[in-house]
Amino acid sequence: MPLVNVMVNGRAYTVACDEGEEDHLKELGERVDSKVRELLESVGQVGDQRLLLMAALLLADEHHAIEAQLAALKEDAAAAVAARNELDRRLNKSEGFAADTLEAAAQRIENIAARLAHA
Repeated sequence: MPLVNVMVNGRAYTVACDEGEEDHLKELGERVDSKVRELLESVGQVGDQRLLLMAALLLADEHHAIEAQLAALKEDAAAAVAARNELDRRLNKSEGFAADTLEAAAQRIENIAARLAHA
C-alpha cells in the first residue's frame, strides 16, 4: 500500500492509499490545503485541529450543495425524458392519424377513378 506525503498548512501528513491513487490523493490534499489557506486569511491561526475541522466543514458544505444541484439536474433530466416520451407518443399518434387520413383519401380517389372509368 503506497504512502503519500500530503502538505496542509505547511505540515506534511503521511497517508496510505490504494495502488494508483497517489496522484488523486495529492490533488485532494491540495484542495484541503487550499481551504485551510482560505480560512487562515479570514480567521487567522486558530490551531491545526480547528482549521482542519473548519476546512472539512466547508468542503462538506460544497459537496452538499453539489449533491443538491445534481439531484435537481437529475429531476430536470427525468422531466425532459418524460416530455420527450410524451412528444414521441403524440408524434406517433399524429403520424398514424395522417397515414389513416391519406389512406382514406387514396381510397376515395380510387373509388372516384373507378366510377369515372365505368362511366
